[in-house]
Amino acid sequence: MEVPLFTRHGGVKVMSKLLLFLLVFCSSIPMEVVGSTGTTIVNSTASSSRPSVLRIGALFTLNSVIGRSAKPAIMAAIDDVNANTTILPGIKLEVILHDTNCSGFLGTVEALQLMENDVVAAIGPQSSGIAHIISQVANELHVPLISFGATDPSLSSLQFPYFIRTTQNDYFQMHAVADLIDYYKWREVIAIYVDDDNGRNGVSVLGDALAEKRAKISFKAAFTPGAPKSDISDLLNGVNLMESRIYVLHVNPDSGLEIFSIAKKLGMMTSSYVWIATNWLSSVLDSSENAGTNSDTLNLLQGVVAFRHHTPDTNLKRSFISRLKSLKDKETKNFNSYALYAYDSVWLAAHALDVILNEGGNISFSSDPVLHNTNGSMLHLSSLRVFNGGQQFLQTILRTNFTGISGQIQYDTDKNLIHPAYDILNIGGLGSRRIGYWSNYSGLSVIAPEILYEQPPNTSRSSQQLFSVIWPGDTTNTPKGWVFPNNGKPLRIAVPNRVSYLDFVSEEKNPPGVKGYCIDVFEAAINLLPYPVPRQYMLFGNGDINPDYNDLVYQVSQNNYDAAVGDITIVTNRTRFVDFTQPYMESGLVVVVRVKEINSSAWSFLKPFTAEMWCVTAAFFLFVGTVVWILEHRHNHEFRGTPRQQLNTIFWFTFSTMFFAHRENTVSNLGRVVMIIWLFAVLIITSSYTASLTSILTVQQLTSEIEGIDSLISDTQPIGIQEGSFAKKYLIDELNVAPSRIVSLKNQDAYIDALTRGPKNGGVMAIVDELPYIELFMSNTNCEFRIVGQEFTRSGWGFAFQRDSPLAVDLSTAILQLADDGDLQKIHDKWLLKNVCVAQLSSDQSYELSLSSFWGLFLIIGIACFLALTLFFIKVMCQYKKFSTDTEDSADEIQPHGSRRTTRMTCFKGFIDFIDRREEDVKEIFRQNTKRKETTQTSDDPSTSHI
Repeated sequence: MEVPLFTRHGGVKVMSKLLLFLLVFCSSIPMEVVGSTGTTIVNSTASSSRPSVLRIGALFTLNSVIGRSAKPAIMAAIDDVNANTTILPGIKLEVILHDTNCSGFLGTVEALQLMENDVVAAIGPQSSGIAHIISQVANELHVPLISFGATDPSLSSLQFPYFIRTTQNDYFQMHAVADLIDYYKWREVIAIYVDDDNGRNGVSVLGDALAEKRAKISFKAAFTPGAPKSDISDLLNGVNLMESRIYVLHVNPDSGLEIFSIAKKLGMMTSSYVWIATNWLSSVLDSSENAGTNSDTLNLLQGVVAFRHHTPDTNLKRSFISRLKSLKDKETKNFNSYALYAYDSVWLAAHALDVILNEGGNISFSSDPVLHNTNGSMLHLSSLRVFNGGQQFLQTILRTNFTGISGQIQYDTDKNLIHPAYDILNIGGLGSRRIGYWSNYSGLSVIAPEILYEQPPNTSRSSQQLFSVIWPGDTTNTPKGWVFPNNGKPLRIAVPNRVSYLDFVSEEKNPPGVKGYCIDVFEAAINLLPYPVPRQYMLFGNGDINPDYNDLVYQVSQNNYDAAVGDITIVTNRTRFVDFTQPYMESGLVVVVRVKEINSSAWSFLKPFTAEMWCVTAAFFLFVGTVVWILEHRHNHEFRGTPRQQLNTIFWFTFSTMFFAHRENTVSNLGRVVMIIWLFAVLIITSSYTASLTSILTVQQLTSEIEGIDSLISDTQPIGIQEGSFAKKYLIDELNVAPSRIVSLKNQDAYIDALTRGPKNGGVMAIVDELPYIELFMSNTNCEFRIVGQEFTRSGWGFAFQRDSPLAVDLSTAILQLADDGDLQKIHDKWLLKNVCVAQLSSDQSYELSLSSFWGLFLIIGIACFLALTLFFIKVMCQYKKFSTDTEDSADEIQPHGSRRTTRMTCFKGFIDFIDRREEDVKEIFRQNTKRKETTQTSDDPSTSHI
């Protein structure tokens, strides 16, 4: 794109014509016109050996903050290069100085005059605007421009291949400013800048960097170069009426202090203001005659945060600064960082030239065939010649790597110095102090970048650190960064003009205004803010139907309103356009239906348990009774008798335990263990039954065909919603409900009518709405309608503000404080505390206790009975085995009444008969068998018989 200095039209032809015009003024040496027929003949001057003299140019404004530091540095560098025998040996390096006088036009003239001297490089310019212009000359003549002061980010573009800088690109400085703003969580800034190439392009990069941090430049305050104080005063008066109090000042060093002088007179250097100055301010302070002690200047800058090019604090740097200060003919007492960059610029050119010559290259110039003379022309274009080795020289510079007094000189692929870094200064008292550093390697840090380069990179938010800052107004409290503008415009607050549920928000006729629960919450939160908020409520909607809340939120995002206050649900699609405060009321979609009362029946006593539970319980009663009978039959005479008596005992004992009225005692250990566990289970079962039956007989029971959102979706009946609610979009888009089933209802009367008539008479089966509305609706209708199921969405109500509005954050804090203090509940009780519906809404089975609630209990009982029976039969089997072994054929020994048996009890009937015996009888038989064996052994002993 053509630079603005020339014209918007004409492209390269305009540039060429301007250059031809300038040659009339700058060409003083007549050149020979060769080739009168129009054929171009190239005149080349070349040296077959190393030249004795090489010329470089220096092109900058000598009488400027930067120029006064750069000039002695360049001259010192020339002297040092010529004194160094290892760099360009046998060659004298000369510098030709030209003053651009801060003018783009004169700078171009000076550049053309400089190029007549066959310079191999030009050091400068310091101005980005002039650099844009003369870069075109450098491109044409292949002469590299090595700038120590032009920081415009756009100069790194491919349009300027011969432009190289030894200073930092403002691209990095603007990202450093953005990181600082994000560090303090500010979201809007005002950029004040000079409307030139450097100012515009730098602020443009700042806007992009802030956008990455979800921040923005709320206003760009530009003024023309050399603007009078009256224009600057008007500009500052304008920005002072705006909301943001964060000012980023990106101006020229020679005129920047005037802005602070005017700002102080306007009262803009007090508390709540934040001024961030780019590196121009540190350049002014560093080069001031009495840096750090000029009280008048420092009084203007109290609390300002400024950036400064970071250069490592080395012995080489300190000795060089000391050397410059000792010069007798210097035009400044102190030097800024541009002196270091200017010094290194000369050495960069010298290193590259030395490499070219050592590689066998030569320095030659030739006439440019584009700038040939025509017959009769008075222009001496042949005085400008092309540097034949310019491309090689350029590439050599870009791959040069050495350590200068400003740090490491090495370029990346975008022609930027590697490791860009800045000091961050806070001006206060009698000087400035460093509060940290910024580098693109690790972001904000209190540790010097050179140390961090030796560690892994870390730009996480938790690693960003700065020392404390003393802000304008001599305060260490971080300013919030914004106030309400003093332009007389109150906050435009949109309020939904509802026709239903007026307790939440409604229009007030006398006096004119708005009222309701939402308004009281908002007013209470506003009153907690430490600053006044002028506001104006504006009704949104025609008052005939509820407004579309999505449209309301959209209007806020389009800056038609500053905020929206009301019963606004925080949903995902709305958060894409606006910022919401902390929710002040919980909400969610629910289903409300008309219900009917369930009357008690003659068989209500069976309802506490399901049929399955009844069956299992009865079975366990019989099972446990049988187990106890088995365990007690051999020990307890109460469990013996005729078969009929024993059967009656089982049934009586079993069911009498239900009331703990059993009269039979358990005497066996196993029987007692089973009974303890069973009585515990009976206690639980009877208690549960009693509680459930009590609930059934005493609590009102209600029922409905719809049990929740799932059964409602699966049905095909109409569904009612509130006009303007997001519920319609949610049902259709998220739950795939057919749009034909949705019926919009205007107010509570429409709710009652639609639910009362039902789907068969043109009404609806159920209504889907937010919980706060439904609770109010039910309390106003004597609890005739009820909520079924659970909330199937979770959200809340909040106040909507434009994106990145700081008021949303402050109000969120205020809402939390209202909740902690109990004021939020008091406001709720004032507007919404109505009759509470306590009747239970149930489906047919909701009050019945099922087996799933007791299966663990029955499992324990079953295991206990199984283990008891197992131990019992093991004991019986052992006894029976012993009994079978010791039994003789004599019937008297087997039968207690003396009847004889001739066969051994080996059949199953014999085992059953053994089990049926009383325990005392079995033990008596064992004693008799033992005595018989002892008698038999005595009679069979021969010694005993002889005696």
